[in-house]
Amino acid sequence: MCAVLRAFGWQDPSDGDKQLRKVEDGKEEEVKGMKKFVKRDFPVEDVRRFLEPGPIVLVSSAWKGERNMMTMGWHMIMGEDPSLVGCFIWDQNHSRELVRKSKECVINVPTVDIATKVVKVGNSSGREIDKFAEFGFTALPGKHVKAPLIGECFANFECKLIDSSLINKYSLFVFEVVKAHVAQVPKFPKTIHYRGSGLFMLSGPTTNRYRKLFKPEML
Repeated sequence: MCAVLRAFGWQDPSDGDKQLRKVEDGKEEEVKGMKKFVKRDFPVEDVRRFLEPGPIVLVSSAWKGERNMMTMGWHMIMGEDPSLVGCFIWDQNHSRELVRKSKECVINVPTVDIATKVVKVGNSSGREIDKFAEFGFTALPGKHVKAPLIGECFANFECKLIDSSLINKYSLFVFEVVKAHVAQVPKFPKTIHYRGSGLFMLSGPTTNRYRKLFKPEML
């Protein structure tokens, strides 16, 4: 992964406190301060590699006796009170109609130890198989939704569809999280993040290094 990012001007952040280099007229010179990256044109359709928001999740759904799950990386927080999450569900995903008709789902957060199965879920279709049975996942009942929770995931968020106005145009579903189930250990799970083009990133260390600079009222 580092080799891929270095190709676009990235350098190891551990070098951040050293004298850094900039490029002018093809020559390098040492300067003090922030790194000025050397950039080049990049395909706009691939900017997701840098903006892909949160961890890969498994979205489980159920409708009229059928259940399914899908792998998803396109989601975003849209509010805190109420707790709102926006999800892009492509019109070719089998789960789309199950979610749209039932008006609910569960957003499940897997960890790196089951990454292989998470990828395989994304490479298969619920039209052909029962993914719970095929990949050995445990379906657990929810408190407020009929969609199943996935027992092997670190966290499960029961969701209700509250805004469907953007589905036809943007495939954007807006959900309210009505119940959250989260494991207590570890405090910061190692999650999986998709970079596009078949590249994945694993969440790294959590730091309080910048806590004194942080002003939550500015967010």
